Amino acid sequence: MAACPHVSSTRLSVPSPTAQIYKDECTFCYDSPDNEGGLDVCLTCYNGGCTDSERYHNIQHYTKSGHSLALNIKRVKIQKEPRVRTREPPQKITKIAIVPENDADLYEYFTQVKCYDCGGIEIEQTGNVRIIPKVVEAIMSSLSASRQSEIKAWEEEITSCDHIRKLQQDAAKAVSAENAHCANCDLNENLWLCLVCGNLGCGRQQFGGTGGNGHGLAHFDATGHGVACKLGTITPEGTADIYCYHCNEERSDDQLGAHLAHFGIKVETQQKSIKSLTELALEQNQNFNFNMFTEDGKSFEPLFGPGYTGFKNLGNSCYMASVLQSVFDLPAFVSRYYPVDVNHLQTCSQDPGKCLQCQLSKVADGLLSGRYATPVIADNGDVQGQDGIAPGMFKALIGKDHPEFSTMRQQDSFEFFQHLIKIVSQNERTTGRDPTKTFEFSNEQRLQCNDCKKVRYSHDSTTAVSIAVPATKKGTSADGEDEYESVTLEQCLNTYIQEETLPYNCPSCQKNTTATKTNRFASFPEVLVVNMRRFAYQNWVPRKLAVPIVVPEGRIDFEKYRGHGQQANEESLPEDAPGAGSASSGPTFDEASLEQLQMMGFPLIRCQKALLATNNQGSEVAMDWLIQHMEDPDIDAPIATGSSAPAANPEQIAQLADMGFTDKQAKKALKETGGNMERAVEWLFSHMDTPIEDDDEGSGETSTGQKNPIVGDPSKKGQYHLASFISHKGPSVHCGHYVSHIKKDNQWVLFNDNKVVADTKAPVGDAYMYIFKRD
Repeated sequence: MAACPHVSSTRLSVPSPTAQIYKDECTFCYDSPDNEGGLDVCLTCYNGGCTDSERYHNIQHYTKSGHSLALNIKRVKIQKEPRVRTREPPQKITKIAIVPENDADLYEYFTQVKCYDCGGIEIEQTGNVRIIPKVVEAIMSSLSASRQSEIKAWEEEITSCDHIRKLQQDAAKAVSAENAHCANCDLNENLWLCLVCGNLGCGRQQFGGTGGNGHGLAHFDATGHGVACKLGTITPEGTADIYCYHCNEERSDDQLGAHLAHFGIKVETQQKSIKSLTELALEQNQNFNFNMFTEDGKSFEPLFGPGYTGFKNLGNSCYMASVLQSVFDLPAFVSRYYPVDVNHLQTCSQDPGKCLQCQLSKVADGLLSGRYATPVIADNGDVQGQDGIAPGMFKALIGKDHPEFSTMRQQDSFEFFQHLIKIVSQNERTTGRDPTKTFEFSNEQRLQCNDCKKVRYSHDSTTAVSIAVPATKKGTSADGEDEYESVTLEQCLNTYIQEETLPYNCPSCQKNTTATKTNRFASFPEVLVVNMRRFAYQNWVPRKLAVPIVVPEGRIDFEKYRGHGQQANEESLPEDAPGAGSASSGPTFDEASLEQLQMMGFPLIRCQKALLATNNQGSEVAMDWLIQHMEDPDIDAPIATGSSAPAANPEQIAQLADMGFTDKQAKKALKETGGNMERAVEWLFSHMDTPIEDDDEGSGETSTGQKNPIVGDPSKKGQYHLASFISHKGPSVHCGHYVSHIKKDNQWVLFNDNKVVADTKAPVGDAYMYIFKRD
């Protein structure tokens, strides 16, 4: 061990408790302190770099940053003694929260400080370098960056609200919990006590199997009493399941003891007797697993090597893992991010843990290199599959500041796919190497007045189609589940092109009438993503429609769904008059979400208002808004569309200009989105190829009467083969499990978290998302 002359010239400081310390894995790959050479953590900026002899990500960081001092961390797993049979088994985890585990009980750590300027030798930590032991101790005792993100995402803070803090209770009365039942039916479980008047009402049917007829919600609708407590969940500590119907959220009540005493209930005498909402959700998710055995009871054959790497489940992260597996099977993503762009690693000025290109390259390397798809051998010599890679760093980055994807709650895989390509597209906008272009195509929308028969054609750029699955119930299974008739993929696609009749103020007839709208493909993408909308709301709970879909093998021809533009014998509709409220003017709506809301039974005008109010964030967010605004006096009033948009805010224009857009583009986007900055950015990225007229009032219409140019090459055929599909097992979007099946070497491979196996009976007909590659 040598004295280092560079220590005195290096400015070090003890990291704060909130510092991002990358000590679990390399920021550029998935090597960790478990690897042979360990992991080097920079003592200046706390970046983690692997010591692999071919990669040397630690040296790359040193070369780029000039930070010469690093802490090398190696760890070895401690062999645990077999558990004595008489010991009690560990308590089952029932709470969605993370308690930091003491790694000292699991691993033995070996550390040394080294200096790259001195050739990477170990250096002394004594004398005038007393700061180094303090920095080392702080690094080793701190929570790593990935652990901090994990805890923040898992520890879902349930807070109170003004409806609870300012609760006004009716006259006091005694409410007995013995032999209690719903005031409106005979149910004696899933009972909610109204904290205003003491009414007992059954809850909504839960996806965990708990029954309910929604009479608690009906009581709120009738009386406006919006705060309720679930009987059976009350603890002596004064906690319970509290729900605020005004907020449509689970809440906490700091004054629960006093509120319950009003009805003669003493919390100190209560004992929790039923599962809480969180426990029901967690238990349900734990119970779902795809069958991993063949018909004769043998385990599926595990696969290893390049392209066969699985993901560790971070807890409800399967929706992300399934999408990433399918996306990184596509040539556009493989060629963009693998092999890793060494030039970018050497020149990237961002923290690699917060650079999207670095993290996408890291995921690509993890999945495609085969480096982490190696067998785990048990003590008895049996192969136990693989560990896989943990995409915690990527998940924290891609979900940053998103209200749903930043949490550890279960999410919808198709919504995540849309979020992923949106973020990637924004990040790659100026590189000319955007891999999401592989999904882009144009949808042709045809509008025809049903009186004068004149038409208007327009084109919208999109990256996927979301189509309804026709559902015909044929009976009930032995376990009480609904069973449905099978449908063909063609029947599902026919719903995409079916005619829709809309109210219309025709600028040619100059009267209120109706118009017929149809959708077709104006062009076809290299990769076509089709989302099968399998979820419907029953008793206010989203339930899955388990409709089997028959998908043809081999080539699938989509040409019959191609549009052919305006025909010679068709006459164009004139432009709509300002404020006419036509079917093709005014605000834009997410068509898939609009259709989902209408399928739930909400009127069109309410669906449109909900999507506007929630910035087109999806059907679930819009539905929450609808439930909260059912009683608004103007809920059914027409949407106001002024004849002119407000002047664009100069500050907003400047912000968009900083992102690389022109002033003309910024003004147009702000005008189209009513000055909403977030929607303006989305509009710009979805209209990259739309010409912006010099005249702000210009329509952007081409000489052929077709709005917006066609994205993609219309001459390329719409002929595809099924490359992969994503399936969901479970009754609702809030629980269950997602997996991906990918066709490799003429066989289906199942990617079920870190279990990667050959699947001879792939459930193609159960898919939630299909990914087709062009032939």
